Amino acid sequence: MQKPQCLVPVIATPNGTLVHPAYFLLVGIPGLGPNIHFWLAFPLCFMYALATLGNLAIVLIIRVERRLHEPMYLFLAMLSTIDLVLSSVTMPKMASLFLTGIQEIGFNICLAQMFLIHALSAMESAVLLAMAFDRFVAICHPLRHASVLTGPTVAKIGLAALTRGFVFFFPLPFLLKRLSYCQTRTVTHSFCLHQDIMKLSCTDTIVNVVYGLFIILSVMGVDSLFIGLSYILILKTVLELSSRGAALKAFNTCVSHLCAVLVFYVPLIGLSVVHRLGGPTSLLHVIMANMYLLLPPVVNPVVYGAKTKEIRSRILHMFSQGGR
Repeated sequence: MQKPQCLVPVIATPNGTLVHPAYFLLVGIPGLGPNIHFWLAFPLCFMYALATLGNLAIVLIIRVERRLHEPMYLFLAMLSTIDLVLSSVTMPKMASLFLTGIQEIGFNICLAQMFLIHALSAMESAVLLAMAFDRFVAICHPLRHASVLTGPTVAKIGLAALTRGFVFFFPLPFLLKRLSYCQTRTVTHSFCLHQDIMKLSCTDTIVNVVYGLFIILSVMGVDSLFIGLSYILILKTVLELSSRGAALKAFNTCVSHLCAVLVFYVPLIGLSVVHRLGGPTSLLHVIMANMYLLLPPVVNPVVYGAKTKEIRSRILHMFSQGGR
């Protein structure tokens, strides 16, 4: 079969003709040969199965159990839904790359994957902020919790998270389409990210750099700031409790959420820092990017399943029923 042309003239502009590649080439993990990539595909498939089953189980349990229709669990269902979609956007393509060694990904498919990765990450950040707010109200203002976080309010927060993620990141594919690309078509990750594609352009990328920095600061930056502020106020309230047992019980309700925040934000901040430092993409870039996208969908259902009594008991009940 004849391969498509590497570079395709798209449209004539006052500054010249835009040239887009027909496809990009995904690298996987730099420095590893095809044999190692092949064997890495199996744990990756296991992680995808775990992420899919775990997040799907949480969503279905919360959907079926009416006593779990509370803000904390509804936000958890939103988080699991986002993780379910995010893992499906990234892991199957990575597994295919590792198993078959086929590196090509179409230009428009790459842009679509890039948009979904960034938009879903912004939605996940917003839901983590909403969960922090829920814990803040529940611990610092327990008598107002039911009146502040009503069902319609939770639905509006979910809709706002969805809308913000879409609106802020929708321009990215079009900003990348306005660029002209060089002969180099190698994307140095196993998936498409805005910073990585942008580096392949031959033309001025200042608009992409400024807009990318703006959205990372105004979305993830602001969210992480308010999450941190919420936990400062929570910690202050917990330390003021007279009973040590009550303080531990109150803070224990935040442990799962704290784990989810750390698993999401630590690789994200690390990835942003190493990209902003410039220079060629290194193994560190790739490891941070893989942790950022692969860990949350796998770890979140495990942590919440283990730490949340209601979900844990329901899962154990399902297994005991299936064993009979």
